[in-house]
Amino acid sequence: MIRAVFFDAGNTLVRMNYAAIAAELARHGVRATSEEVHRAEWQARVRLDAEVFARAPGASTENRATAAHYVRLILEALGVTDRAVVEAMTEWRRSYNAPAGLFNVADPLAEPALKLVRDRGLTAGVVSNSNGTIRAILQTLGLLPYLAFVLDSTEVGVEKPHPRIFQLAVEQARVTPREAVYVGDLYSWTCAALAPPGSTRSCWIPPGYGASVTARARLTSCRGPPDPRRALIADRNAGGGRAGPGGSGPGPRDHAARERIACRRCPPEPVGEKGC
Repeated sequence: MIRAVFFDAGNTLVRMNYAAIAAELARHGVRATSEEVHRAEWQARVRLDAEVFARAPGASTENRATAAHYVRLILEALGVTDRAVVEAMTEWRRSYNAPAGLFNVADPLAEPALKLVRDRGLTAGVVSNSNGTIRAILQTLGLLPYLAFVLDSTEVGVEKPHPRIFQLAVEQARVTPREAVYVGDLYSWTCAALAPPGSTRSCWIPPGYGASVTARARLTSCRGPPDPRRALIADRNAGGGRAGPGGSGPGPRDHAARERIACRRCPPEPVGEKGC
């Protein structure tokens, strides 16, 4: 039985400030809406996962090289290749809203997801690779009261996907690994890194699918990278079949597909006393 849900923070409960990126691009003569930046970031995240984390499982999300690569991929997805603009945007990212950075906007579906976890009587926590600021960010965004604990990699001295940080989460929640589910946005970590038998279960949120996928998810097994088109879309209207920001993203049309989320090693199982 599932008794605890561990959430990633960035790109799961908290998203980038796409409007700020669009505004800075405008200063460099690049026209892009916040929605276009948002979609570019989805594409960049998939590439970052494949090009960096899947190839080097121990690669850090918190170093400058990774952050700069992320920015370049976002700009490439927007069609920005001018070297001066790329360098200027990379430098701007380093100084913007320091030390918290660009991840300072709550995903609109984060609070509903956390409320549902709480209402099911489950323990909710955050396991985040961060620079020591994620707790304050969650507090500012009004999400901290829903969380029993927050593990910031800088504070605990170990980053995902190292098993130790997930063990710390299990200890904080006072559950066994098999009684917990981790929800995150990077496939190579969320699914592949948590593959050993007996480890914490995991659910992967494809880019464009909000954190509330856990709200009505039936945990189903998958043998490889899931097809996002068959992932659960638990939209704000509970059954509207809409996906992505403002309901405009790609998503399954059939009802059965909306009842599932792509995940790893998760046989159908009740969540809490009321089931899923």
